[in-house]
Amino acid sequence: MAEIAARAAEILRAAGFGGPHACAVVTGTGLGRVAGILEEPGALSYGEIPGFPQPGVTGHGGRLHRGRIAGRSVLVMEGRAHPYERGEAAAMRLPLTVLRMLGVERLLLTNASGSLMPEAGPGSLVMLADHINLSGMNPLIGERDDARFVPMNAAYDPDLRARLARAAAARGLPLREGVYAWFSGPSFETPAEVRMAGRLGADLVGMSTVPEVILARFLGLPVAAVSVVTNWAAGIAGGAPHHVETQSAARAAADDLAGLIRAFVADFPETAP
Repeated sequence: MAEIAARAAEILRAAGFGGPHACAVVTGTGLGRVAGILEEPGALSYGEIPGFPQPGVTGHGGRLHRGRIAGRSVLVMEGRAHPYERGEAAAMRLPLTVLRMLGVERLLLTNASGSLMPEAGPGSLVMLADHINLSGMNPLIGERDDARFVPMNAAYDPDLRARLARAAAARGLPLREGVYAWFSGPSFETPAEVRMAGRLGADLVGMSTVPEVILARFLGLPVAAVSVVTNWAAGIAGGAPHHVETQSAARAAADDLAGLIRAFVADFPETAP
């Protein structure tokens, strides 16, 4: 993997993707239009980058974007690889490694989720405070050295969470906090599974993000995550989630998310042109 990552980073630097970058953003289902807020934009398809995932889920565009927000250099991954696509929890290890090699200083993950929170229905933005891994998988399984024993206290960086809260307040956007439970997918959760997750302390359910948080911490990247609630979780308020609903609701909330990201990035020091 190291050789492929080095080749990918070399290709991307030659294409103008070299850093430093104030932040990289990974977009979830239906949220790729967030890349539209970039100034001085450029993009490469994942197919042009060695080792990057080929999009296998509708709503994931499969492009790496570069650009600037308020004078800060930013990279945006339009779509991710999900563990359920190939049965690999480390599906995003190479792309995140390459982002780190390109000089990314912080990582913001976004996703679409189902809500168990009465006060956070479809269209809400929820900042992740913690997670519960219910998948039975971990992206560091098979890692050989002691770096695999990644501490997960404050996995969602407190400083980045504070900056997100300030950004939301500046935009007048409600931003709640919640705990995200990761199920492997691709089938949606059953009502009984949702009830179990709620009893364990989950506020949201979804099929991504957690392995990327673990990998980010392994790579030494401070990470935060924002979830766009696209549906009620199964059995909550009559929720019967399906993928079309997820994409539609995500697109409807994408403008709010884009505004939040713009204000969030503008709070960092400017990066050199």
